[in-house]
Amino acid sequence: MKTNVLKAESALAALVGLGVFVQVYLIAAYTFGADTLDAHKHVGNAVLVLIVLTALHGFVARWGNWKAIAPSAGLLVAGIAQVGLAEGETWVGGLHGLLALVVLVLAGIIHVRAMRAAKAATAG
Repeated sequence: MKTNVLKAESALAALVGLGVFVQVYLIAAYTFGADTLDAHKHVGNAVLVLIVLTALHGFVARWGNWKAIAPSAGLLVAGIAQVGLAEGETWVGGLHGLLALVVLVLAGIIHVRAMRAAKAATAG
């Protein structure tokens, strides 16, 4: 069962990373005049759901190993803060985009770590 949770965590983290790339594209298209702001918001909500699911899988897979849970907890906090800053103005709103990079990096770390752990669990 743990292997399946790790595989799901890895896949979900990869989807979060992909979602961040889609978000960047949509907001860049919006700044160049495309009507993509609503799509950016909708995809952002979907990415937040993926972040929550990724974090939950990380908590289940590593419960009791608090140091190992840190990236999952960080992803959850960064994702929620990032969405919360979407309505910010000027400099504070700029943190919305900066935290997207934090979400991308954490999702990448979680994806690779979960993939390796799943492979080790099936090999050993």
